[in-house]
Amino acid sequence: MQLHEILRILNGRIVNNTDNPELELTSGGAADLMSDVLAFTTDGNSLLFTGLTNQQVVRTAEMANVGAIVFVRGKQPPPSTIELADELHIPLIACDYSMYQACGLLYQAGLPNNRLADFRPEQP
Repeated sequence: MQLHEILRILNGRIVNNTDNPELELTSGGAADLMSDVLAFTTDGNSLLFTGLTNQQVVRTAEMANVGAIVFVRGKQPPPSTIELADELHIPLIACDYSMYQACGLLYQAGLPNNRLADFRPEQP
């Protein structure tokens, strides 16, 4: 799914200077624990939904082949996060939906889940 489609579906807005409307994002997943993102995001150019807005989110995205980050619940990243994302050419998107709603809208529109979303802890 292309970035411009994601923006339309989420009524989202790009909050940094890295905007490539034709950027193809192949899957999506949601997490606020960056260790989960590193452990379970395996396919390239995925979309990360998160409520965290610090620089660590962008650093994690770089290491995990995350192509774009969606900040949910109307959160806005601080200037330091925006600057880092610009340096790394990672689009930052803000939307007013909850994480649950944002994920559901894009899943319903055809964006598949990444391996992060398939994680199920072992049962005792």
